[in-house]
Amino acid sequence: MTDIVTERTGAILRVELNRPGQKNAMTSSMYTSLAGILNEADKDDAIRVVLWHSTGNVFCAGNDVVDFLKNPPRPGAFPQGDLMDAFVSFEKPIVAAVQGAAIGGGTTMLTHCDFVYAVESAKFQLPFINLALVPEFGSSFSIPARVGHLRAAELYLLGEPFTAPRAAELGLVTRVVPDSELLATATATAQKLTAKPNGALLASKRLLKQASIGQLKEAIKSESQEFMERVSSPDAKEALSAFLEKRPPNFAKSPTQVAAE
Repeated sequence: MTDIVTERTGAILRVELNRPGQKNAMTSSMYTSLAGILNEADKDDAIRVVLWHSTGNVFCAGNDVVDFLKNPPRPGAFPQGDLMDAFVSFEKPIVAAVQGAAIGGGTTMLTHCDFVYAVESAKFQLPFINLALVPEFGSSFSIPARVGHLRAAELYLLGEPFTAPRAAELGLVTRVVPDSELLATATATAQKLTAKPNGALLASKRLLKQASIGQLKEAIKSESQEFMERVSSPDAKEALSAFLEKRPPNFAKSPTQVAAE
């Protein structure tokens, strides 16, 4: 089974995450594949809009932890970084349709979309702190820029789930729609975009991004360096092991706490 399915209809490229049995969790190969899909779509003049969604009842559970432990991000081998670069440089509109849960990267990747529609039952979460990790995909800049420091601190430093209406209130979701209307709503927006004058559409997106692009790239660079350090820390190893073993992590003897005793 192909983990990412693509289909072009007219000027719309439909991109579907297709690992429902694994909650559409992202593997290193999926990051590389999705980056390649976006890079190719950006160069293809016949494609004007990307419509991104998932099969099953979960949008994306973030990293596939088993694959993540086998292929941890490190200098020279950072497929997540390839996808980040692809999102940052992508010039065409991206419309996303979110059902079920969007966890970790499942949420932070959405910050690179231009339209995000979510069903009423969708759940979002930025649980990096719970895994002894840090934000990714430039979201340490983009999310505080949208929601303010206090709200961003609540999302990141507590790492608790929040609802689709809350995501819309924060400006992380364009609109909350009934479950039965999700893909139809996202598709209708994609079709409207293909009818716009393409030169002006691309220029408008470029202008909307230009003020923040430098800061976004700097955030991605800083996050990636910190992420690679954190992922090899004792706390991260304990958190990821606990996740796989379905038990609460024990950070009681972290290096920081031991030094303080």
